Order: sequence, then structure tokens, then C-alpha cells
Amino acid sequence: MKVINPISLARQALSSSSAAEREEEQRVLQLFRNRAELKKAYTELQDEIHRLKDRLKQQEGATARVQELLGDLESRLGLPETAYPVLVFYQLRRLWNTGTEMLRTFAADLERQHTERERRLFLAEANRLQFEQRQQIEAALREAEREVAEAAQQAARLERERRELNRPWHHFKRRALEEQMAAAATLRLLTDSRLAAVREQYGAAQADGDLPFPGLSLAARRRVNVAIVAYAEILCQRLAGTPLLALARATVLRRDAADEYGGRADCEAMMAEIARGLALLGQRVDVGAELRQRAERLERNVRYRAADDAVPVPESTTQSAGDVLARPAQGARTPPLPNVLAEDLWDVYRVLLR
Repeated sequence: MKVINPISLARQALSSSSAAEREEEQRVLQLFRNRAELKKAYTELQDEIHRLKDRLKQQEGATARVQELLGDLESRLGLPETAYPVLVFYQLRRLWNTGTEMLRTFAADLERQHTERERRLFLAEANRLQFEQRQQIEAALREAEREVAEAAQQAARLERERRELNRPWHHFKRRALEEQMAAAATLRLLTDSRLAAVREQYGAAQADGDLPFPGLSLAARRRVNVAIVAYAEILCQRLAGTPLLALARATVLRRDAADEYGGRADCEAMMAEIARGLALLGQRVDVGAELRQRAERLERNVRYRAADDAVPVPESTTQSAGDVLARPAQGARTPPLPNVLAEDLWDVYRVLLR
């Protein structure tokens, strides 16, 4: 019959109760952790709800302003005395947008041309450099292989000579030869290490792909920007002698239509003038020659604020006196052209390359 020890029973009871207590403490700690994580997630959700409510209020305000503008526009278009000024206003804005779009298209085409040209030159130069580098590495590889072969031959020759010196009176010759063999072994280790390094370079050179094109150079971006400014001047020059450019610029600075274009007859005359201005902007006669002349003049005069800046200083692009359109159809008095950079005509700053 087995005798039950009361002390062991007490120890078992205490150990089981302490294990249960530890397990309970772990459950309580886990509950507190879960509660803290839930509270943090709830706070983040509340913040997100507040941000979304603020954005919704802003969007509702913007929608209300747009609806107010549309209502005002509808009421003005419903009356003859206010409808014609509205038509003039939006036709002037169309004139401005037409010039801006022409400038943006010109800038995109010119940037693409310069990018393709510089990419071809970059790839040609990169291929040339890679070819020269591979040629140098291949030459170094052949030289390293030759050195390894010579070192191996030298070590083999010394080993053969060492085996032939097997007489007792060859003691001193063997010692001298062993020194040479040690130097040959060191040289072979060096040549093997050099060959491994050259082979690693050769493998890396073979694995290298085409280098990424870094983009337009600073000189190219400056040339493109000068051409953009010159083309913007040409567009302004085509409207010289008319108030269309100033009126069109005023429309983009306003949110609602203006009532400052006179009565019906005045508005009809203005719309006819706008149609002629649109036709002038679309002319493509002698654009290349005029563009080159203006770009050359600008390149001689433009300055930059910093050595790495691609946008000219506006003061350096001021027109010279009498630089106006040489077509008599634009009017008797032709004032000097404005500074397209200083006045940001045709939204030129949005088009320039940085």
C-alpha cells in the first residue's frame, strides 16, 4: 500500500493554484492590451470622421459657389443687355486659352525633340564608354590569366628542380630553392587573387544593362525655355495694336463675367475682333525664321539667378523699343510688346521647364 505524503499534496495544491493565478493574470493583461488597442483605433476613426466632415463641408461650399455662379450666368444669359457681355467675356477667355494651349503644345514638342536628341547622344556615349571599359577589363583579364599561368609554370619548374636535388651535398641548394619556392607560392596566391577580382569585374560589366537617361541637361532646358519665351512673344506680337491681349488676360483673373464691354453693337464688334485675333494666333507663316531671330536675341541677353537655374530673370527678357508686329493690319499705333515673363502672359510660368 502506497503512503500519501501530506507535504507533497500541499505542494501540488499550491503549485496548481499559483499556475491558475498566473494564467488569470495573463488573461487580464491581454484584456487591457486589447482595450488600449481598441481605444486607439476608435480615436483614429473619430479623427478620420472629423477630417472627412471638414472635407465634405469644403466641397459643399465649393458646390454652392459653383451653383451660385451658374445661376448668375443663367440669369444674365436670359437678358439681351447682359447676354452679349457674357459672350464677349467667355470668347476672350477662349482667346487666352487658345494661346496658352498653343504655347503648351509648342513646349511639349520642343521638349520631346530635345529629349530624343540628348537621349540618343547619351546612349551613344554610354555605349562607347561601356565598350571601352569592357575592352580594358578583357585586356586586364587576359593579362591576369597570363600571370597566373606563368606563376604556375614557375612553381612547377621549381618543384621539379627540388625533387632532383635529393643528395646530401645538395643541402644548401635545396634551402635556396625552397626560398624561391616560397616566393613563387606567394606570387601565385597574389596572381590568383588578382585574377578572381578581374573576373568579378568582367562579370559585373557583362551584367550591366543600359544606363538610365538622366533627363534634359541644364543647357537644353535653358534653350527650350528661351524658345518658349520667344514663341510667347510671337503670340503677343500677333495681337499687338489691339486691346485683345489685355482684355483676355483680365478675364482669367476674374471668376465671374464682367459687364464692361458696352452694348450689343459694341459686343458684336468685339466678337468680330476676337475672331480675327484667333485667326492671327493660328497663323503659321514664317514662324521658324521669326522664332530663331527672337531666340538668338534672348540667348544673348537672358540672365539667371543661379548657376543651376533654368528659368531666365524676367528683367533680362524685356523687349527693345519698337519691337512690334510689322503687319499694318494691326492698327496705326503699335506699342512695345509686354514682358511675357514679368506679366506671366499665356501662363508661361506653368509651361517653362524647371
